[in-house]
Amino acid sequence: MSGDATNWDEENYRESILKEREIQIRTVFRTIWAPSENPNPDAIVVASSDGSLAAYSISSIISELPLGFSNAKAPHFFVAEPECFLEAHDGPVYDTKFYGEGEDSLLLSCGDDGRIRGWRWKDCIESMLPVPLQGKHMKPLLDLVNPQHKGPWGALSPIPENNAIAVNTVEGSIYAAAGDSCAYCWDVESGQVKLVFKGHSEYLHCIIPRNTTNQIITGSEDGTARIWDCRTGKCSQVIEPAKDMKLKASSYVSCIGLDASESWLVCGSGRSLSVWNLSASECVSRISTQASVQDVVFDDNQILAVGAEPLLYHFNINGAILSQIQCAPSSAFSVSIHPSGVTAVGGYGGLVDVISQFGSHLCTFRTRFD
Repeated sequence: MSGDATNWDEENYRESILKEREIQIRTVFRTIWAPSENPNPDAIVVASSDGSLAAYSISSIISELPLGFSNAKAPHFFVAEPECFLEAHDGPVYDTKFYGEGEDSLLLSCGDDGRIRGWRWKDCIESMLPVPLQGKHMKPLLDLVNPQHKGPWGALSPIPENNAIAVNTVEGSIYAAAGDSCAYCWDVESGQVKLVFKGHSEYLHCIIPRNTTNQIITGSEDGTARIWDCRTGKCSQVIEPAKDMKLKASSYVSCIGLDASESWLVCGSGRSLSVWNLSASECVSRISTQASVQDVVFDDNQILAVGAEPLLYHFNINGAILSQIQCAPSSAFSVSIHPSGVTAVGGYGGLVDVISQFGSHLCTFRTRFD
C-alpha cells in the first residue's frame, strides 16, 4: 500500500530537516546569572553560537515544565521562551559578563566579530517591545571593535575575534582575550584601548581578573597562562601547565579559574587540570580527565569542571573526585554558579541544565531558535 504523494512539499520538508540540524548543532558558549536582590536564582543570560543573547526566568521555566521534562535524560527537551532576546553579534557569542551591580549594570558580550557590546540591564528586563522584536531594535550603549594591524603596503588584517572578557569596575576597565594573541584593556568611559598585553605566541582562549592585585590572567593556545600587571601591561609570571607532562599534544590552556582569595589558580589543558598556589608559584596537584576540559570554576574549596562529555565534575583542591553529575549537553562549554549554590551548565544542542546545590536537576531546557 503506497502513500498519497500528491500533496508532498519537498521544499518545506528540506527546510524542516535543515532547521532541525541547525537546532542540534547550536551551542551555548556561556551562561551567567543575572544580578538580583532575590537570594534565589532566577534570571540567567545565555550566549549562543547563533549570535544571540537571551535572558530566561528559571522560576517561569520550572512552572511551565510538563511532567518529566526536568530530567536531564529526557528524549525531548522543553523549548523555553526568553524574557529578553538580543541579536548581539554577527557570528557566535563566546562570552558574557555583567559590568556593575543591580539593574543599572551593563550586560556585556563579545564574539567572533571582534566586538564588545553592552546593554543596560534594566532596559533589557523592562523593555515594552514584544520579545520577537527586541532582537533588532534594542541598540547597545557600548560598542567596541578590536583594532586591526597594518601589514605591507598599508593592508589591514582581519578584525581579531574576542574569545573571552573580564571586568574591573573599580578601574573602569573591560579586558578582552583576542584572536591575535593579545589581550586588550578598554576604558569604559572613553571607549578607547588603554593597554595592550603582548607576549603570547598564539590566540587567547580565556581571561580572568585578579582585582586585589590589579592583575589579569590569560590562557592561550601556546600552552601558557600569563599573569599581567594592569598598570604597566607587562607580564609578571608565566605558568606552563604541561611543562612536566609527558603528553604535550593538547598543551593549550582552554580555561582558567581563580578562587575567592585570588591565591589559587586552576588551569584546564586538554584532558587535565592543574592547581597552582600563586603565592608560591607552585603546582600543587594535577587531575586527569576522560575528555577535554572546556570550563572550570572554583566554588569555595571545590573545583567544578565541564568538558567534551555530559558530566559535571566536583574535585577537591588535591584532585580527588567528590562527585560527578550527568548533565544534558553531550559537550559542555560553560559552568556558572549562583551564590545560592545552584549551578548552570550550557553546551551543545543549545541546552542549559540547572542543577541544585544537592545535585538534583531543577530544570533542563533548550534555548529558543529562530
